Amino acid sequence: MSQSMQVESLNARKTYERIASIYDLLDAPYEIGWKRALRRRMFEGLTGAILDAGCGTGCNFVAYPHGVKASGCDASAAMLERARMRADKLGMMVELRCSDLTRLDWADNTFDGIVATFVFACIEDHEQAAALSELRRVCKPEGEIRIVDYRLSPRPLVRARQKLMSAWLNGTFAATYTPTTENYFAEAGLEVIEEKYIRSDVLKMIRLRPRKAN
Repeated sequence: MSQSMQVESLNARKTYERIASIYDLLDAPYEIGWKRALRRRMFEGLTGAILDAGCGTGCNFVAYPHGVKASGCDASAAMLERARMRADKLGMMVELRCSDLTRLDWADNTFDGIVATFVFACIEDHEQAAALSELRRVCKPEGEIRIVDYRLSPRPLVRARQKLMSAWLNGTFAATYTPTTENYFAEAGLEVIEEKYIRSDVLKMIRLRPRKAN
């Protein structure tokens, strides 16, 4: 990885260290407006051991299906501390580890289900393949990976509004409306089960599984 790429990755991580204490406040309009209502759909039907990849402050905790063995990770120790506080407040048992998605701290074939919500939009292009490969590595051969992220709308007015908001999204959350994740599925050894929009044409969920060797 080049020095400029390393700097970009470090800057993204520093963003979340910096805003961890106010992240929930910054995200509140989106959480109250529409995110909260969608979270259960993101985890619906998953059983067994699940990983909340890039769990942030733990906003997904309330959406975990009953009876799962839950784990979560985040590259930001400050965000993860907020997640621990949330888990304690909710009385939930969630194994939380400070772990970068490109170097996950779990053994191969650990999880039945993995969900990454609003995470890959914050990962630089040069790290997308590595992060996807790590998700595949820790996913059981018959398991499922779900990625939920923003997309630019094809509707001119909505697209124009998103472009106006891009500076805020990137500056505040180090995120983009144009993640390049789908370019790297094959390289990471993943195949698409299903892809669908779950909020108009601006939020897509992609269901994947490890590709079986021929």
